[in-house]
Amino acid sequence: MKKNYLSREGYEKLDKELHDLKTRGRKEIANEISEARSKGDLSENAEYDAAKEAQGHLEKRIAELENTLATATIIDEKNINTSKAYLLSTVTIRNVNMKKEMKYTLVSKDEADFKLGKISVDSPIGEAILGTEIGQVVNVKVPAGTLELEILKIER
Repeated sequence: MKKNYLSREGYEKLDKELHDLKTRGRKEIANEISEARSKGDLSENAEYDAAKEAQGHLEKRIAELENTLATATIIDEKNINTSKAYLLSTVTIRNVNMKKEMKYTLVSKDEADFKLGKISVDSPIGEAILGTEIGQVVNVKVPAGTLELEILKIER
């Protein structure tokens, strides 16, 4: 079974989402199914079919969250070594070709949010810079080609 490494903040966010889906989400879906069922013949009831499909998606997400939280290991940010880029490290990199600097925090896929500068260690860039040291240059294959990235700074 694969371990999921999460920050305390990430764990709490997923736990809150799970609680919300199990309470409010299930109640809303049950109400939608009940309302659609009251409209008569279920064999030609598109609202009923849509509500049942939504219920399936909801239950799938609940199962995913339960699995993620059950296999989660919470990482203490105070214990992160800054000599190499690890999970929860904030890494400043420079695209050598474009001379552009970027700053990313390496997180698990469950916490990734590109808008907030949090990239998954499973993404091409995250995977390439994981375990690197300051001054190291890595090549990353992305859909647009190959990026050459230099590690400038590693923080926690």
